[in-house]
Amino acid sequence: MRKIFSLAVILALVLSVPAFSASSGGMPLSGPYNSNSRLTFATGGEQGEYYAFGSSLAEMVNRKTATQIRIVASRGAMSNIEALYRNNAKIAFTQSDVGFYASRGTRLFNMKHSEFSTVAVLYPEPVQIVTLNPEITHVEHLKGKTVSVGAEGSGTYFNAVDIFTAYGMDIDTDINPVYESFGDAVEALRDGRIDAAFVVAGTPTPAVTELAKAGKISIVSLDDKHIMDLIAKCPYYGKIELPKSTYGTDDNDVTIAVHAVIVARDDVKADDIYNFMYGIFENAEEIASENPRAEALSLKTAAGYPAVPYHPGAVKYLGEKGILVSGKK
Repeated sequence: MRKIFSLAVILALVLSVPAFSASSGGMPLSGPYNSNSRLTFATGGEQGEYYAFGSSLAEMVNRKTATQIRIVASRGAMSNIEALYRNNAKIAFTQSDVGFYASRGTRLFNMKHSEFSTVAVLYPEPVQIVTLNPEITHVEHLKGKTVSVGAEGSGTYFNAVDIFTAYGMDIDTDINPVYESFGDAVEALRDGRIDAAFVVAGTPTPAVTELAKAGKISIVSLDDKHIMDLIAKCPYYGKIELPKSTYGTDDNDVTIAVHAVIVARDDVKADDIYNFMYGIFENAEEIASENPRAEALSLKTAAGYPAVPYHPGAVKYLGEKGILVSGKK
């Protein structure tokens, strides 16, 4: 009887010790879960990067988990927050700065949005100040110049405001601002109608690559002091260096970046967000074989957005990977 009891105790102890997974370096994954949900995923314009990348992500989640994702086109980051608010979408792309503004009811938003939480940060979207004028090498050189700063009131516009403010410049008086999309801005650069343009997008940005084929371009670098001041005041930015091979420039270019972020309504089941994370990050290499943007996917990057708390499903997935993030209370 004593031997039987001892064996039972040993077996209980063995079963109570968590097994470890080589893939996670910690607790084994619990999923994917058999949730059988269908979620609408707001992306971007059908010709844009968010729509294409969102399609790749959704296809993988649909194949690898029971959660099914239906992507829809949208007008981009700000309209996606509004789609979540109206419950027209359950998951959406946004940008780290736009999510920050929405959660605090500033700039683009006249009310605080508390109905969404973070799923994952995906990849950087550098703020690129593009010019064909070799004499424009510093932000101060833009004084008196005609500069495209994005559509008025857009995320790009506020990125430009932040940079000019950091350098002690006024966007309305120190430059001649032009308000247009970056596609139109690139055309205006090519035609010589403007001196520089703010372009905020993942790199290499196809429109800028095409411009570089037509002539030598420059990306205006920011200096470390102003970058650090900017990040201290605006935590949605990060420093980034663009290799000179990106567009064939003479040197590596240093600037700031916002990030593409996936967010979700708080009422989406934790199992579905877990499945979403599982489908993406357990299959990142396979996604990258179809869409190079996925090469930037990493768990460290995914967990790097303190501005908006994380969804419980994302907290669980990242926790199993040994990464702690702040979740919604």
